[in-house]
Amino acid sequence: MTRPYFHRVHAETPTRMWINNPTLEDTRRAIAAGAVSCTTNPSFCSKLLQTEQEHIRGIIAQTVQQTPDNDAAAEQVYHRASARILELFRPLYEQSGGTLGFVTIQDDPRRDDEAEHIVDVTMRCTKLGPNFMTKIPVIGAGIAAIEELVARNVPICATEVFAVSQAIQVCEVYERAAQRSGKHPPFYLTHITGIFDQYLAEVVKAEKIPIAPEILRQAGCIIARKEYRLVKERGYRTTLLGGGARGAHHFTEFVGGAMHITINWSTAEELIAADPPVVSRIDVPTPRETVEELRAKIPGFRRAYDDDGLAVQEFADFGPLVLFKTMFLNGYARLLDEVADSRASLGA
Repeated sequence: MTRPYFHRVHAETPTRMWINNPTLEDTRRAIAAGAVSCTTNPSFCSKLLQTEQEHIRGIIAQTVQQTPDNDAAAEQVYHRASARILELFRPLYEQSGGTLGFVTIQDDPRRDDEAEHIVDVTMRCTKLGPNFMTKIPVIGAGIAAIEELVARNVPICATEVFAVSQAIQVCEVYERAAQRSGKHPPFYLTHITGIFDQYLAEVVKAEKIPIAPEILRQAGCIIARKEYRLVKERGYRTTLLGGGARGAHHFTEFVGGAMHITINWSTAEELIAADPPVVSRIDVPTPRETVEELRAKIPGFRRAYDDDGLAVQEFADFGPLVLFKTMFLNGYARLLDEVADSRASLGA
């Protein structure tokens, strides 16, 4: 009998699958399908309000009766909702000797500019389980927090990476912090491929830029492949983690690479059902003319592709990152609204 798709990928290549923002049942199915770790983000509870209302509203009701401040209550709800996912992945963490089975948790997106706050929340989260991994956006304050947390030996997922310059900057900071402190915690560099493609597609449509869809469709993968090559060539001690997938190709285009890719369970199900052949595509060359057309016609692509395309102070305002953060802000606002409504209804 032929093994399921992800089991074949894992057996034949170094590529690994993570699951994103899963429900309890999604988590169980993903682990059975081969997921090696899990990502959550500030929209996690908003998603659970659509898929597991009774469960998440129970956590909210319990939390608001114990915590008088809505911001603190929302943070605790997110952490408590994530705790059961950590527990399900913990056996894999222990069996792997602490190399797999991680679950990422990200801070309140309204406070992305507060490095000290990010560090404080991260240290509170370490109490949730040994397989907790902090997830921090690669902007100025986030990079400062990452530098501090390397010295504290906390596993790190550097996220919201859309540009090669972001990848280089945060990897260099990790290397310096690791050399200075003697600590080398697990470090994942997350390129948000699908959201980058979504952003460029919106720009192309709004500005009526003449470019073929098949060229535009490659943009995010081109950036990610360049980051993958740089990581290997420079010997950075990180694993590239694909994120923000918006289609099955945001997994299959990276098969064969020593990288991990996080996808939603719906995308995982699509790939399991399609059961495509395992084909190594990580080193498929991109025609020079494709890259040059994207660079020439779309300034956002050029800024993402070039090694020095963005300065650190420009990271937070880069269009695709703003789009992604807005999704998180909206998702977290939904959680805060639910916390306030629950408090009002309970008179807490």
